[in-house]
Amino acid sequence: MGNIDYRIFLVPLAVAFGIAVILGPVIIPILRRLKFGQSIREEGPQAHLKKAGTPTMGGVIIMTAIALTAVPFSSIQLLNKNESVINADLFFLLFATLGYGILGFLDDYIKVVMKRNLGLTANQKLFGQLFIGLVLFWVLLQVRTPKGGFIFDVTVPGTDWTIQLNWLYLPLLLVMMIGASNAVNLTDGLDGLVSGTAVCAYGAYAIIGYMQSNPTVTIFSVAVVGALLGFLVFNAHPAKVFMGDTGSLALGGGIAALAVITKTELLLPIIGGVFVLEAMSVMIQVASFKLRGKRVFRMSPLHHHFELVGWSEWRVVTTFWFWGLILAVIGVVLEVFIK
Repeated sequence: MGNIDYRIFLVPLAVAFGIAVILGPVIIPILRRLKFGQSIREEGPQAHLKKAGTPTMGGVIIMTAIALTAVPFSSIQLLNKNESVINADLFFLLFATLGYGILGFLDDYIKVVMKRNLGLTANQKLFGQLFIGLVLFWVLLQVRTPKGGFIFDVTVPGTDWTIQLNWLYLPLLLVMMIGASNAVNLTDGLDGLVSGTAVCAYGAYAIIGYMQSNPTVTIFSVAVVGALLGFLVFNAHPAKVFMGDTGSLALGGGIAALAVITKTELLLPIIGGVFVLEAMSVMIQVASFKLRGKRVFRMSPLHHHFELVGWSEWRVVTTFWFWGLILAVIGVVLEVFIK
């Protein structure tokens, strides 16, 4: 921790925020002119029907701000330490984030431009997610050398216990990448919901990266936080733009990648607890309806259930933000202070 100057991380945070705020008024009108508008499910809450036509695919704002911030600032840090700017951690994080973001972009493009409501088929999306996950595993293999590098084990939170996985790390990695990207994607259903909860999760990883003396992780994480806060200027209720699958899949991939790089794989379900609950609510709803013919929730994902019981959209969003923050703090405490 001592060899990282914490003050420099305020700069990438501000830069990413500024880039997103500048890009918003440029990109949103373009999305509107191209008629990249969001379609709303008719079976969803009726209050959402008025959101139809709101520009989507705003995740390009987030991804651009992340890339334009994380790459130069991480490179500066590495050069200052006399290390190569071709950094495995940075490549891994960017490939996961931008790779899943491009997959989400294709899904959004098919939905809004080709007018195919469901976008990519389930098999096409799964193939893309698996392919990106396999490439990421290959990257991890390349940095595993006799002198050190990535270790294929997991640490039990709050302890010094480790579980050696070796090649079994591959299925774990694939589950993490696919599960996290889909969970964040399912959470993206209300104005500002994912933006705020992801700020909490990435903020936790910024602290973990700092405590682990990993400037690449910290710079990347604060770049995402800054980009999300800038995007939130336009995404808060009432939203002027939605991130779409372009943003949600990218953010999910990035969170899972951070858990891999920081060796906090088992903390991911805690730090990203809100996303896990949203995904679980869908699985429970589907399983219950198929097995019992009854629904557990009025509607899934979980945020729609609370809407249908009478909560305002803003109340749902801020409540989920609060629990996202609490879970992020718990994750940091388990990693940093309980060993």
